[in-house]
Amino acid sequence: MNGSGGFAVDGGTPQRLRIGLLGPLRAWRGGTPLELGPVRRQAVLAALVLRVDTRVSHEQLLDDLWEGQPPGSGHKVLPSHIHPLRKALDVASAGPTESVIRSGKGWYSFGGHGVGLDVTELDERVGEARQAKVSGDVTTAMDRYSEALTLFRGEPLTGLPGRRAQAERQRLLERRLSLRLERLECLVLLGRSADALDELAALSTSDPLNESALALRMRALYGSGRQAEALNSYQDMRRRLRDELGVDPGEELRRTYDAVLHQDDARLLVGATAHSVAPAPQPRFHRTVNDLPGDAGHLIGREAELAQLIAPYPPGSVSIMTVDGSAGVGKTALVVRAARELSAQYPDGCLFVDLRAHSTQQRQAPERALQRLLRSLGAAKGELPSDLEELTTVWRATTSPLRLLLVLDDALDAEQIRPLLPAGAGSRVLVAGRRRLAELDADRRVTLEPLESGDAVSLLRHIIGEERTGREPEATHQLVGLCDGLPLALRIAGSRLQNRDTWTVEYLVSRMAGDEHRLGELSIGNRSVEAAFRLSYDQLAPEQQRGFRALGLAPTVEFDVLTAATMLDWPSRDTERVLESLVDTSLVQEPRPGRYRLHDLVRVHARRLAEGAPAEAAASRTAALRLYLDAARTTSDWGLAAFPAGPQPTAAPFPHWQDAESWLDAAGGELADVVGYAAAVGEADYACWLAEALCDYFVRQGRYHESQTALEIALAHVDEATDQRMATALRNCLAYTAVYQRRYRQSRTYVTEALDLSRRRTDPFEEARALTLLGAVDLSVGEDDRAIAHLTAALNLARRLRNDFVASIALVTLGLAHQFRLRNEEALACFADAHTLAERDSRPRVLGRTLTCAADVHLRLGHYDEARSRFRQAVELGEQVGDIFLCARSLTRLGTAERGGGNPGAAIALHHQALLQHQLLSPLTDPSYHWLEMDIRSRLGHAYLATGRVLEARQQFQAVLDVHEARAHRR
Repeated sequence: MNGSGGFAVDGGTPQRLRIGLLGPLRAWRGGTPLELGPVRRQAVLAALVLRVDTRVSHEQLLDDLWEGQPPGSGHKVLPSHIHPLRKALDVASAGPTESVIRSGKGWYSFGGHGVGLDVTELDERVGEARQAKVSGDVTTAMDRYSEALTLFRGEPLTGLPGRRAQAERQRLLERRLSLRLERLECLVLLGRSADALDELAALSTSDPLNESALALRMRALYGSGRQAEALNSYQDMRRRLRDELGVDPGEELRRTYDAVLHQDDARLLVGATAHSVAPAPQPRFHRTVNDLPGDAGHLIGREAELAQLIAPYPPGSVSIMTVDGSAGVGKTALVVRAARELSAQYPDGCLFVDLRAHSTQQRQAPERALQRLLRSLGAAKGELPSDLEELTTVWRATTSPLRLLLVLDDALDAEQIRPLLPAGAGSRVLVAGRRRLAELDADRRVTLEPLESGDAVSLLRHIIGEERTGREPEATHQLVGLCDGLPLALRIAGSRLQNRDTWTVEYLVSRMAGDEHRLGELSIGNRSVEAAFRLSYDQLAPEQQRGFRALGLAPTVEFDVLTAATMLDWPSRDTERVLESLVDTSLVQEPRPGRYRLHDLVRVHARRLAEGAPAEAAASRTAALRLYLDAARTTSDWGLAAFPAGPQPTAAPFPHWQDAESWLDAAGGELADVVGYAAAVGEADYACWLAEALCDYFVRQGRYHESQTALEIALAHVDEATDQRMATALRNCLAYTAVYQRRYRQSRTYVTEALDLSRRRTDPFEEARALTLLGAVDLSVGEDDRAIAHLTAALNLARRLRNDFVASIALVTLGLAHQFRLRNEEALACFADAHTLAERDSRPRVLGRTLTCAADVHLRLGHYDEARSRFRQAVELGEQVGDIFLCARSLTRLGTAERGGGNPGAAIALHHQALLQHQLLSPLTDPSYHWLEMDIRSRLGHAYLATGRVLEARQQFQAVLDVHEARAHRR
């Protein structure tokens, strides 16, 4: 065992990898310790090993190790740990597919096949111990417990950081304590109570409120002839619990006290004089029972979940498995199918109880359920007790010698379930319910989601026939989408088509168009999707119902706590608590930490409920739209002066523009949908304000299509808006987006319309904005004189209006026009004025742009010191905000300045840094991608020439030509 972390050496496979978690993290191959590197790297390994054979996302790993505050490099830090771990753990000949650490897009996984884990050996030893104890071989059980405890080499996962390691460390410490108590109980059962007393006294001293430790110590004291001391220790604990916690001792400790008081040797010292106990005889009423209902329909797409439910589990205990999910997702069908496949393994009985937590019938009380179960087993010949505690005692006594399979369907909570758990070792309980029963100790938990598209189509095909779905494949997929993959909805829709031969699938799809008709069509007889959802809703507490209604009005599919808190006007902590409780009821999903969503049909139901309280709904909708508007305006580089109409953002909840930007980033690709939502609910002003405010955010991220989509949605509703400025502003924003896409003809069309509208409506702000954009288009197509005329007019108008936003843009663009005409002094003057205006708002991207423009002029004039200073500042500003294009462009031009100043070696290094930055850009979204690459490589080629490295210079110039030719070919 030496050198192997305390667990057994497999002599047949000397090169086998072993990993120890039950102490400091250690690894060995063939008995040789492996170097695992610094503690953070060890924590990465531990996080993967703790989820052996499971794909772990980059985000989950970062959250495990950095607890919601990952390093600035994000998931890019992970390969720096994974690569050396593979090098340390893999055999020399292992390729990527044979590594113990597998990877894919966005995930890593530790493969457990062939790897020895001390936690696995711990499970095996404990399983053997418990099996031996159940069979009456207490001596062997004690030996196996002792072997299990020797696997601990100190505190598990010693010193490893992160919430996952901390939680697992605590769990393993609690397990070690539990195993110590189980081993000490074996000593008591073997009549060696005195040998157990010292260790039990130490355990009670270290954890004076541990009732299990005290209960066992009382048994050992009694077995050693010290009854009075056992009784006194109970009274001491009773006083301590009341003084410190205000509670009485639990049931286990009270029963032990009663047994000691009445000198009940049978309860306290069973097996004390024998090393083996004969198996208990079967009760005379024993008969095979199978109460399982018939299979509830065709089961499709649940293979993985079914495999989890029917998989073997360690013998010697009652195994509990839970299945949760929303109404109509197919929980009953799954547990019944699992039970039927398992039934042959349970000859003593397969029982089924519908607890009716979400039913129009009266809920099944535990007392009635127990009476029915006892009668099913034939244990009740006369009247049964009505008291729950007495019934539970009878049930446990009856089931203790039996191996049963029990299915509890439509369960509400753990309190409804605990009295029904059988006592017989080897029994299995399958629990189905809409709530996630976190308070119930379960061996496996399965959460059912709606069916994937392919499986949903297969289910519909099974119901209405392959010929019918084959004739209308597109309509079939549309119907599956409208049913949101929910089996109940699919079965109802299929039944309607079954009963109406003249209906086509497309006809039913048309009847379901619009949320107001969708749920109405998903009803047949007494089966209704909406009724199923309503029963879940009716079970909620009032604050949960209020929260659920508001969530149905969220403008995006996914949302966070801030969105929900704003809509509800609640504190964030209270909102998160309600959200998590709704997740537990399966009405809300949490696809990733901190992000929530409702499935489509559930959201439709929530919105219908919300519309029943119109004033409440209106307030929630407006609050959500105002939140997105505040974020978009706060993060815009244009500054608040660009938005003279509509509500202005406050400091909360976005005290800094970076907070607003991060929040918008988390929304992903759903921001344009917020504009569509505002338009759909009749909030035309908000639709227009949002589209305008998001324009700069979208454009600087290269998300031009989203910008154009949002603006076009808003423009289609601009006549419904009360803010008359929007008709002009949206056209200016469309022109702005088109300029960055280099679609100059389209941009000129929009900006010409905007200029005409602004003059007809006497809107000088939008007129100045339109003149600036028109100048930018002129400059982009080479019409410098027209550009200067338009930009000068825009600048004069902006200065009269005292609008720094328009003036700054006009100055930068006018400076570029002068620069192209080689009017360097005029250009520098414009850039200096623009920089002064930009400093007032302190937006790094705007400052960086003015600095690089001025630096370009200084570079042309040979003012290398001035150019270097400005380019360095621009690089720092770009890094501060993650502006990759600004960094890459400034780095390569800083290199040219270094070369001009006589330092070509530094220039080469800077150009290579610029190329690395360039690789982070996307050729699909950044129109300047290829131009920037040619610019960098051309400058790098000149730097190589300056050092006499002609061959490398030639390679760079050839690369420039290759990029140019590829662009021409694509065009």
